[in-house]
Amino acid sequence: MDTKQITPYREKVFAMVLTKMMSRALDSCIVTDLSVIRWLTGFSGSSARLVVTPEKSWLFTDFRYKEQASREVDIAEVVIAADGFLAELASGKYLLGETVGLQSDNITWHEATRLIEQLHGKQRVIPLDSFFDEFRMIKHEIELVKMRRAAEISELVLAEVITMISPSVTELDIAAEISFQHKKLGADKDSFEPIVAGGPRSAMPHAKPSRALFKSGELIVIDMGCVFEGYASDQTRTVALGHVSSEARNVYRIVKEAQALGIASAKCGMIAKELDDEVRRFITAHGYGNEFGHGLGHGVGLEVHEEPRISSKGECILQENMVFTIEPGIYLPGKFGVRIEDTVVMGPNGVTPLQGFNKELIEL
Repeated sequence: MDTKQITPYREKVFAMVLTKMMSRALDSCIVTDLSVIRWLTGFSGSSARLVVTPEKSWLFTDFRYKEQASREVDIAEVVIAADGFLAELASGKYLLGETVGLQSDNITWHEATRLIEQLHGKQRVIPLDSFFDEFRMIKHEIELVKMRRAAEISELVLAEVITMISPSVTELDIAAEISFQHKKLGADKDSFEPIVAGGPRSAMPHAKPSRALFKSGELIVIDMGCVFEGYASDQTRTVALGHVSSEARNVYRIVKEAQALGIASAKCGMIAKELDDEVRRFITAHGYGNEFGHGLGHGVGLEVHEEPRISSKGECILQENMVFTIEPGIYLPGKFGVRIEDTVVMGPNGVTPLQGFNKELIEL
């Protein structure tokens, strides 16, 4: 994306972070989470640390990313730390001030203790947990454009791979095809390992694809997503190979109606757990409350699982431009499972799904 478009957005993001730092009386902040670093700077490498101060910011990486960082980062000074981040800090070239915030929710104990030892006597270190979440939950239009494209790619792939399902094909065959087609259509990668599970295995919400062949009369859960320019998509559909039992059809109907209820009920100002409760009550009223054991959804962005959490414990207030999933499921061990999932964007009057893929039961 054009740097002239990115820079004002990055500047706005940095301004929000600096304002929060000032409210916490922090002179500087050390960022260790690569997804936050990408959100703040645009850097997409696998090795980086970021130091933010009101006067200047530095992105520390290694020689492998020298050229890449020079192309991607325009909001912070890039430092190639030949001897590592801690050695650079020890040089005394970087003014951190007296109070340093450390992103404590994404750092190893080993690195944290070494860093604190390094700064001991010079700076006071304040652990920061979920410091950036309130900003990252609200998506900018630049981010939404990428997420819409990621969703579009996955929908095209889903339409293709469904036609390949037959009794001579395995779960792993379909999972591999999903990954191949994602990249072929321009995705960076899968946003998570595809879940493809047929028959009794579909009752495992996070089943790993196996060498099992699909069988006629079975339901098949396909949960998949991709990453486009750093941003993730996530969608699930449940299809049938041949004719399935009346019980399976009934459960599918309940899940489909529950998912539609979730989409219709989501409104700005709701507490996340209220939305979860609304859908959970519906499924419970149909006799399957104990078979819906996970949360209704989760935030999506640079990570496929991030805030807000749409669950019975979710205290976040839903706001405009939040992006999250609505994915009720019913799982009957030894029989089958059903899950239907869309990623939705919160607007002023409710949510709009990024996906438009058919939700009627497809019988292949």
